[in-house]
Amino acid sequence: MKTLFFILVFISFQIIVSAQKFYFRGEVQDEAGNPLPNVTIQPQKTGYLFKTGASGTFGIVLENSTDTLSFSLEGFCKTNMLASADNYIRIKLKKMSSSAVRRDKLLSLTKDLRREDQKEWYTGNETYASLLENHFVNAKRFPNTGMSLNVDRASYSNIRRFISLKSFVPPDAVRIEEMLNYFNLNYKEPEKGQLFSARTKISSCPWNPESQLFFVNLSSAKLDLDSLPPSHLVFLIDVSGSMDMPNRLPLLKSSFRLLVNNLRDKDSVAIVVYGGLTGVMLNTTSGAEKEKIFKAIDELEPGGATPGESGIKLAYSVARNHFIKGGNNRVILATDGDFNVGLKTENELDSLITAQKESGIYLTCLGVGMGNYKDSKIQTLAQNGNGNFSYLDSYNEAEKVLLKEFTQTLYSVADGVYMNVEFNPEYVKEYRLIGFDNKVSALRDTLSMVEGGEIGSGHSMVAMFEIIPTEKNITAIKSGSADVAVANIKMNYNLPRQSKEYVFTYRCPLNFSSFEQLDKSYRFSTAVSMFGALLRESKFIRSTSFDDIIKIGTTAINPNDLSQKEFLNLVDQAKKLYSKTKKKKEKDNDKKDRKSN
Repeated sequence: MKTLFFILVFISFQIIVSAQKFYFRGEVQDEAGNPLPNVTIQPQKTGYLFKTGASGTFGIVLENSTDTLSFSLEGFCKTNMLASADNYIRIKLKKMSSSAVRRDKLLSLTKDLRREDQKEWYTGNETYASLLENHFVNAKRFPNTGMSLNVDRASYSNIRRFISLKSFVPPDAVRIEEMLNYFNLNYKEPEKGQLFSARTKISSCPWNPESQLFFVNLSSAKLDLDSLPPSHLVFLIDVSGSMDMPNRLPLLKSSFRLLVNNLRDKDSVAIVVYGGLTGVMLNTTSGAEKEKIFKAIDELEPGGATPGESGIKLAYSVARNHFIKGGNNRVILATDGDFNVGLKTENELDSLITAQKESGIYLTCLGVGMGNYKDSKIQTLAQNGNGNFSYLDSYNEAEKVLLKEFTQTLYSVADGVYMNVEFNPEYVKEYRLIGFDNKVSALRDTLSMVEGGEIGSGHSMVAMFEIIPTEKNITAIKSGSADVAVANIKMNYNLPRQSKEYVFTYRCPLNFSSFEQLDKSYRFSTAVSMFGALLRESKFIRSTSFDDIIKIGTTAINPNDLSQKEFLNLVDQAKKLYSKTKKKKEKDNDKKDRKSN
């Protein structure tokens, strides 16, 4: 009995210890002693994000009495420190030199619309947001608008991860264009000899009866894997201490095994790691030697700091030394994004990667872990490297990105892809691009610009506009006259590893369908965009609810598509999560009202 008693006491003690929480308090200032609000604080052991308040102070609850905290704010050098809950934390952030500041790229740009005019879009807390939602633009004054096209689809996976942990989604983590990209909807094989196919559609708008929705659907040609030129891939894998979590390095190891299974004998792989050490773990090896590659992957262990600079430089050195002329030469960077290097060095890394893409070495980035997507350095690197970025939150997602969508992820059919839409003001009074929102810092920077993106093999993308029709538009629809152009599309692109610019054009007819008669894929796209807008707290769909999205999605999903079925489940989870908070706020407000009376 004594033995049993001591066992029970020990178990009870362990439960108490495991349930214990630790409170970290502190403040963040600049070098002059001024408080810094809105500083991002990221504990290494969880990856969750916290912010300093208006006076630069913070108080966060963690499960460990000590942790390495990372402090970052745009325009300041990132600082890491080992912190203890026993001590009050004081941090001073050093301002970056002007030469070290990286310039954000624009995702969309309306011709002749001055950035001074866009400042009128800043309202309330939007001034402090990192992304500014696109507003309505007068089509007669500004008929031309353009956007950079790429195959990034990380936002949806990141949102799914937040909600699965019953955590609210930061509005700036929501990129609607990436959410739409995720599903590869409505693919249509281009005509023989053509690289792209295009279709457009106009419909009624479910959240605003005064508006219309304008859909642009672009599909790229599918490359035949057997006839593709050989690939030389450099796996650049972060094995630092922050990767020592089940959803980080172990997930990546499983993911790379999936990718290796797709390699042909004429393909080759090298593995470079950075962490406690930076080095080549596997010299260039033929895709035929899969067991040798698997063994090198399985032996990876986490530990140490995150010398991202040296890892990236070494990976590109390996890629250059084994460059295949006319082949698919690509570095695949896999990390939680926690680069432990100075911002000046990051700027140099951007320049390095931009220079390497000119020589034909592409960059694909795979993100893992929580908390790094919102201000992700790796997404910026992918864009500079003429590549793409995916966020892996599960083995199923890795299977989707690296197995089912293998050619979309790793084989480019076009680079520098930029689409321009010129609206016909006779039929469009105003328009609003949904998604492709720019960073506030990029809009404020007069030197920032739009650069085209990379489109992979067999990819289908949907871009959406909310438009306010003219009377002529409405009359033409009522009379059944569709032989007019509501807009014209012009797409500029380069073929991989070539500098010659090509142009693809498409005339967009006024082919209107009521929303109920609209093709399922377009209705499903609408549900996805509404979900993103609701999570972003968009002022343009304030009357929309999660139930509205579920209703549209239920009638629009392809029952054989697991990703689409999962989407409905995700919306339902978000509804329950956000509804609890809404009810709590209403309850708290009622209590305040009763006290005041």
